[in-house]
Amino acid sequence: MEEDISRPRSAGSDSSNCSTGSASEDTFSGKIQSPPTTPGKKKQRTMSSGGNENVIRTNTRTIYTAGRPPWYDSQGQLKEAFVIGLCGGSASGKTTVANRIISALDVPWVTLLSMDSFYKVLNEEQHIKAEMNEYNFDHPDAFDYDLMVETLKKLRVGKHVEVPIYDFKSHSRAKDKKAMYGANVVIFEGILSFCNKKLIDVMDLKIFVDTDSDIRLARRLKRDITERGRDLEGVLKQYNKFVKPAFEQFIEPSVKDADIVVPRGAENDVAMNLIVQHVHDQLEKRGFNFRSKLPQAHLDQPLPDTLHVVESTVQVKGLHTFIRNKETPRDEFIFYSKRLTRILVEHALSLLPFEDCTVDTPQNTRYEGKRFVGKLCGVSILRAGEVMEPALCEVCKDIRLGKILIQTNLETEEPELHYLRLPKDIHKDFVILMDATVATGAAAMMAIRVLLDHDVPQENIMLLSLIMAESGIHSVAYAFPKVKLVTTAVDKELNENFHIVPGIGNFGDRYFGTDPIP
Repeated sequence: MEEDISRPRSAGSDSSNCSTGSASEDTFSGKIQSPPTTPGKKKQRTMSSGGNENVIRTNTRTIYTAGRPPWYDSQGQLKEAFVIGLCGGSASGKTTVANRIISALDVPWVTLLSMDSFYKVLNEEQHIKAEMNEYNFDHPDAFDYDLMVETLKKLRVGKHVEVPIYDFKSHSRAKDKKAMYGANVVIFEGILSFCNKKLIDVMDLKIFVDTDSDIRLARRLKRDITERGRDLEGVLKQYNKFVKPAFEQFIEPSVKDADIVVPRGAENDVAMNLIVQHVHDQLEKRGFNFRSKLPQAHLDQPLPDTLHVVESTVQVKGLHTFIRNKETPRDEFIFYSKRLTRILVEHALSLLPFEDCTVDTPQNTRYEGKRFVGKLCGVSILRAGEVMEPALCEVCKDIRLGKILIQTNLETEEPELHYLRLPKDIHKDFVILMDATVATGAAAMMAIRVLLDHDVPQENIMLLSLIMAESGIHSVAYAFPKVKLVTTAVDKELNENFHIVPGIGNFGDRYFGTDPIP
């Protein structure tokens, strides 16, 4: 994938009749070519979805607040996110502070999670009280702290989570959930976010937003009446009976757990600058760039036992001659690439577990054969890996398919996850992961990490690629020693642009007929 992930492209250019199955998730994370949000238009917030919009735009750049950076180093070891906790009274400006921090950070991947998503499901009696403004939403008992802690811990280590969506008008959770991933920075904000020790222990930096009570009341009145459909009398009744006492009893005392107190909220430029500088320092210590280290990480090492190379017959050698030749026309490149992929897939299937099986033939005799043990699905790394799907579908009837889109950030040259769709219950399957080429192994390592996050055992993953570079093989095998690597050829070198030498060029551009990047 390393030669093919440098810019957005459309999927489905070489579609097949295979089923994509029932997907466990279908998530766009920071789609680069998405149109900008209408400037100045305020979003009506009647439902909490675990975070703000996926894209925050400033005068100078765009920050994607969903998605996933490389969360591990060149050995596949975990690089945990930096977790910021924001606490303060209702309408104190916590979300504004969070967005101000996000805009000021020179970090493209930030996840913003709201405590509002974790209100407990109300029973019938509690629903009636809520409709009469008699239910206390500002008490710690109103929140599901166990789910909160579990979700934040998963985000910290980059795992996939499904965050509840809370409807403030109906006082209930929506049927759908929001799929989220961890990032370089995870910001968690809520009125009672410092009232649970287990939750506090997950946070690296704790910020208390201190805003005058009159300002908070004015903001709450405006928000609840215009955005949540409440009436003035009900809002004031709820404020005096629940909100104000909760602040005095639970929220204000929790300031003792804060590392930083921010008076006046986001208007405090000095405090904002100090916070941003501290987060920068912490991220630099952790170090998130690793792709450039991969080619030198395992020099002069023997190839791993988990590598399986298709026998270099005259036919295989001839197919490589066609697809490596820069003069080969596109139609011939596609044809011979498909032929070589079919050979690769057939060889990979022979590495799956089989058991003895006896069947009756039409001649009423017994035949001692073999039968595959388990279930199988395929996952392609878009876009180049998608061209391998038809070959898999031709030999595996009704196989379920998933897709992962990983692209290189043109500024950092690091791979980033943008789209994910996996078959349901993928952890029960043997998974064939497909990419046309493996150079440094960065994209393949990220894709494997995604599968592991969905509880797919390493030994059930098989990475297929037409050509692999030695450095990429070592990097993947070192990080994931139980993953099988299957290819038709191993090339020894990478050039300064991380392209395989002698290689095949940019497989995606040659296959789809797109122009290379200048």
